[in-house]
Amino acid sequence: MRKIVLMMSVSLDGYIEGRDRDISWHRVDDELHRHFNELVVGMGGLLSGRVTYELMAEYWPTADSDPEIPAVMAEFAGLWREIPKIVYSRTLERADWKTTVVREVVPEEVQALKEQPGGDLALSGADLSGAFLRHDLVDEFRVYVHPVLVGAGKPLFPQSDTLRSLNITESHTFGNGVVLLHYER
Repeated sequence: MRKIVLMMSVSLDGYIEGRDRDISWHRVDDELHRHFNELVVGMGGLLSGRVTYELMAEYWPTADSDPEIPAVMAEFAGLWREIPKIVYSRTLERADWKTTVVREVVPEEVQALKEQPGGDLALSGADLSGAFLRHDLVDEFRVYVHPVLVGAGKPLFPQSDTLRSLNITESHTFGNGVVLLHYER
């Protein structure tokens, strides 16, 4: 059965973005990008909220047409276009590049999606992740902690009264100081 894998970058103080949706502090270099590319190749699809999807769709569909783009980023552009995507949105009318729009998180529909053949499903976006967490649908966490303190912004995890114990399966420090913390339920 496929797993739902929350994959997000976060500041040391827990934010996925700073004030005014600032993500300029993300330290994604070639090494980290190669790591992401290797993960995405094995995934069966990407699950995101509208904001994350629109951010990605603004850049990746044509990124590899820039002759100055690093090879690792050009590779990701092709991977992003080809992988099936589901964007959860109540307002988005349509989406391109192998994307299906779904209006809300319905646990039974997510369970049916997990039962389909194929690789695991990568989940991103704080609001969408919060919805999946409220429904207890996240199987793994791949949190990439960037060595910065943002101070304010959008936190990765919503406040919750639920205690969830996790098992660490991997930790890795990249050359740029980003630390991967990989947990399973």
